[in-house]
Amino acid sequence: MARMRSFGHFRPPSSAVSAPMFVDVEKIRAMAERVAKSEGIAWVDVEVKGGRSNPLLRIYVDKPEGVTHADCQNVSEQMSAILDVEDPFPGRYVLEVSSPGLDRKLVKPSDFEHFTGRRARLVLREPIADQKVLEGRLAGFETGRVRLKMDEGELKELELSNITKAQLVVEL
Repeated sequence: MARMRSFGHFRPPSSAVSAPMFVDVEKIRAMAERVAKSEGIAWVDVEVKGGRSNPLLRIYVDKPEGVTHADCQNVSEQMSAILDVEDPFPGRYVLEVSSPGLDRKLVKPSDFEHFTGRRARLVLREPIADQKVLEGRLAGFETGRVRLKMDEGELKELELSNITKAQLVVEL
């Protein structure tokens, strides 16, 4: 079957769906990280959406100076070749490689440190003081805890394990 792939700069969706059970996302993430490293890319996230019949594999890449169209194309071409050999999807799939966008997801502990000072929205597994969604300025990451400075000036320390979703908030 023909395989489709695209590359470019797409904004990630505001709500990610967990990966379908038929795909080993961690294996794909490891492949993507190896390819990204070879291209000088520092950050990678992987998202799989859709069902068995036509899954969509999105790979977000970034580096300190920002990614270019050529970076996305190079990662896309290398990943496509690897995926054709490894064949983690039964049949056809769509591959997208893009920058994470201004409202990027925060997925690794280093993301919370790297974006210290930026506004972020965090969704909690267990509410704190009856709040399940918190928004404030990232104030770092220490010993498994995300530090978030609230608009009122209060500093909250949140267990990373209690955060189900985190993303930057665009400030204009």
